[in-house]
Amino acid sequence: MRISKEKAAENRAALIRAASKLFRERGIDGVGVAEISKEAGLTHGALYAHFASKEELALEALSYGFEQTQARMFASTVDGMPDLDAYLDYYLSVEDRDDYAARCPMAGAASEIGRQDRALSMRFTEGYMVMVRAFERQIAANRPGSDALERAMVVVATMIGSISVARGVAKANPALSEQLLKSARQMLDELMLATDQAAPQGAAASDAGSARAN
Repeated sequence: MRISKEKAAENRAALIRAASKLFRERGIDGVGVAEISKEAGLTHGALYAHFASKEELALEALSYGFEQTQARMFASTVDGMPDLDAYLDYYLSVEDRDDYAARCPMAGAASEIGRQDRALSMRFTEGYMVMVRAFERQIAANRPGSDALERAMVVVATMIGSISVARGVAKANPALSEQLLKSARQMLDELMLATDQAAPQGAAASDAGSARAN
């Protein structure tokens, strides 16, 4: 039986939402097409009517997850820029740690994306760089003339890694998991806001050496 274009679009969106949720909960390799179809309330046939393969669906699911992440990042602004302080509080929280299904897809996929194909790696990279560019702009505004891009790359990688490790140790040592999140949050503030100390220290050491020589 033929279905309308509107219904077909609804089914496709339902499959993408279901895949995004399950992939974040259990990983791309940990979920089969039967489970995705069931979660969406559809059949195998419906899934393959929209996607040629599980990998094609995974691309769309990853994109959907990134759109959610970016919408959350830009939900609150300060002086026309995303409120990244608020976003970091949200991202590095116990609630984010425990909510696999609805939070950052990069934290959910980071450990396995390197084993997937090049298309998924490219999509992951695109999502990562969108976040990096947002932090780069903020760091450049906070610290004109700084190595903003390098710092931003480390900030985003630290966010993803901190959530992944916090999840990994949470059941065995909840206190350690929470401390990790707090420490990461503090260190990211320092990375984004602190002024360079190396040059002044180096200059002071040079001055001290000159004084001793004289």
